[in-house]
Formats: sequence, C-alpha cells, structure tokens
Amino acid sequence: MLDFAIFAVTFLLALVGAVLYLYPASRQAAGIPGITPTEEKDGNLPDIVNSGSLHEFLVNLHERYGPVVSFWFGRRLVVSLGTVDVLKQHINPNKTSDPFETMLKSLLRYQSDSGNMSENHMRKKLYENGVTNSLQSNFALLLKLSEELLDKWLAYPESQHVPLCQHMLGFAMKSVTQMVMGSTFEDEQEVIRFQKNHGTVWSEIGKGFLDGSLDKSTTRKKQYEDALMQLESILKKIIKERKGRNFSQHVFIDSLVQGNLNDQQILEDSMIFSLASCVITAKLCTWTICFLTTYEEVQKKLYEEIDQVFGKGPIIPEKIEELRYCRQVLCETVRTAKLTPVSARLQDIEGKIDTFIIPKETLVVYALGVVLQDPSTWSSPYKFDPERFDDESVMKTFSLLGFSGPQECPELRFAYMVTTVLLSVLVRRLHLLSVEGQVIETKYELVTSSKEEAWITVSKRY
Repeated sequence: MLDFAIFAVTFLLALVGAVLYLYPASRQAAGIPGITPTEEKDGNLPDIVNSGSLHEFLVNLHERYGPVVSFWFGRRLVVSLGTVDVLKQHINPNKTSDPFETMLKSLLRYQSDSGNMSENHMRKKLYENGVTNSLQSNFALLLKLSEELLDKWLAYPESQHVPLCQHMLGFAMKSVTQMVMGSTFEDEQEVIRFQKNHGTVWSEIGKGFLDGSLDKSTTRKKQYEDALMQLESILKKIIKERKGRNFSQHVFIDSLVQGNLNDQQILEDSMIFSLASCVITAKLCTWTICFLTTYEEVQKKLYEEIDQVFGKGPIIPEKIEELRYCRQVLCETVRTAKLTPVSARLQDIEGKIDTFIIPKETLVVYALGVVLQDPSTWSSPYKFDPERFDDESVMKTFSLLGFSGPQECPELRFAYMVTTVLLSVLVRRLHLLSVEGQVIETKYELVTSSKEEAWITVSKRY
C-alpha cells in the first residue's frame, strides 16, 4: 500500500476516534493560526456541518488564516496544510504506511496495525502487481464491457438524454467486480447484489460515521452491518475458491492469494480495493465525460489523438501508453473536479512546518482540494486545461500530491486505465454532447460527485 494514498478522504473520524481514545485531550494549539472550538465536546464539527463539507470548511479556513491552520475535531487539535510548499515539508515519500488503509480498516472493524516496514513493502508490491496483472490479463474483458456500453449508446436517438452517473456506476461495477474478483460477476444479478451492498457500506463510511448519525439509528446500523457481512461473505468464498488453483483469467485477488498473506489480510486488502476502486473509477469516468461535453476543443483534440494512435485498427494495450493527451485530460479532470479533496495522517513525532511546531499525535489534514486550485501553484486554476501538464514541473507537483508517478495510489492507477479504454471506445465513434441549460453542482464527500444526475446526449461520428 502507498504512503500517500489519495483515497484517504473523510475517514478522518476513525483516526480522530483512535486518537481521542489513545491520547489525552489537549487544548494547546501550538501558536498555529485558526479557530477556537465552537462547542466544548464537538469542537468545530458544527462549523464543518454548516459549511456543507469538510472541503468547503477548509477552503474558508485557509482563505482566512493562510497555508497552515488549526481547528478542533472534538477535543483534538487538527492542523490543515493548504499549499504545495507546506505539504512538501510534511510528506515523507519513504514511508509505506497508508492513512487510507489505516482509517478504513478502523471503520470496517479490522486490525489497523500495518505491521513492520518489510511487511508493508511486501504488501505494497503485491498491490502494485495485482493492479498490473489484472489490467493486463483482463484488457479484452475491459474492451468488451466498453463496447457493450458503446452499442447501447449508439442505439439511442440523438435527442435521448443519457443518465451519465448511473451508466458510469454500472460500468465501473461490472469492470471492477470481474477484474478484481473474477467470473462470479459475469452474472448480472451478482453485480447488482454487490452494488447494493457496496452502496450501503460506502454511504455510511462517507456520512454516517462522520456526523455520528449511524450510531443513532438502529435500523441504519443493522443495514450497514448486514451489507458489510454480505460483502465479506462473497470475498471469503472467492478467496477460498481461488486458493491453490490456476485460472486463465488472472484477477486482482489472485495476486493477494499467491502472496505471503493470511486469509484475514487478503480479505482486508481485497475489501479496501473493491470498495475504493468502484467509486473512484465511476467518478473519474463521469467527470471526464462531463468536461469533454463542456470543452468541445478538448474532445476534438482527444478524438484526433485516438484516431492517430489506433486509426481504423483495434484498440490494443501496447498502444494505450501512446495516448499522452488522454492522460493529461484525466489528470486535469482529477485536478479540476478535486476528485479526492482531503487526506490525513497522524503526526508520529513532533515536527515543524514553516515556523510552526506540530505536536506529536496531532491529526494533520492535507487539504488537497484547496491545493489543487491554489493560484500560486496553478495558472488559471479554475480553467480546464489539460495542456498545463505539458510542463514537467506541473506534473512533478501533481505526482507529489499522490495523483501520478511513484506515489500514485493503486485504485487511481486502475481507474486511469479503465477510463482510458472507455474513452478510446466512446470518443472514437461518438460525439459526447452536453444538455443545454444543465448546471452540475458539486457534492464533496469521500469522492467528489455531482449532487444530481448528470445528463448528456450523444451523436454518431460515423
């Protein structure tokens, strides 16, 4: 697993809960600018709720107080970092502990101890190999699922409004379940069942744990626990089936099974990857297509690149890496949409950011959504401009934040490939068009999404 997994979003409450349990409360803000607690027990939680999301709260806080700010989660001091310069002082690329894994495991009632450095490196390597091998082995499957969606859209009349979020979630669920867990999910009913349980678990992780509402509702809590138990049951069955056997289709879970992991570790890692990959893949596909419908010149240039690389020939994995502009479009989508706006980790030793001392056991938030649209880092930060990534220094900054390069999280690497294949299939045959008058409002939760369904229309290129 990676040190700076970008998917460690609003699982803050799990880490805060662990901190509050393990360490005594402190009201010393170490001289860091910020706000005092609104309430003695809840700290600034009411302010976060009133802002609409943690991301929107952090935007306002950094605008008022600068790049290093403090606030209170319950009785615990939290420090937020909101520029690339201060993040550079805090990020340690040599660490292998993963804040996403630690916090998500806590929420799922798993053991959050990630083991020693040697074990962490081994598990990170297994994860990376799992993504690489599953993508290579299942390229034909991914192409088939993309072409099935294309055929569906080709059959629509040009006036037909297409529910983009719904279709992208369905496509992501089919792709991820089959490429992560195997042929069980060739059955449409199995995918539907998984999607229902996944949605229940994911929504409560994103909201119910953060605002405390899950524990106040016996019905919701039972639904969550039942859904989680069913997901675990599916994974345990698949792990058992694939142990000690060779399959022609190598899926992600096979790499974990073949590694030196016990059954519980395989269950935990496959659960985390399955949960995360479905959502990040769906949202990356959705936002990318939304931007393509809005920026016609970007879609035109992408079509020209796809046509130049593949011509009239088949879409093959050997040529995917040649889609350089497509990768820039995906990077700019992640940046502009603020796909994962928040990450966090616990300060394990006393540290220093600028002139401020960060006490040991302080929760440190990476305000990625703030950083990704900081005008001191990005020229015209609110403009969708894939060509900004022609600049090597821009890509270097993006990599530092964990969205590309060696610190890129495996769920995002998986999503990049899936989205690239889908775009190659769709844009090659279709014009993707916006619906006139539609305004897409943003909702910032675990992963950024639209508040309502996003609608598009399509027309045939040939």
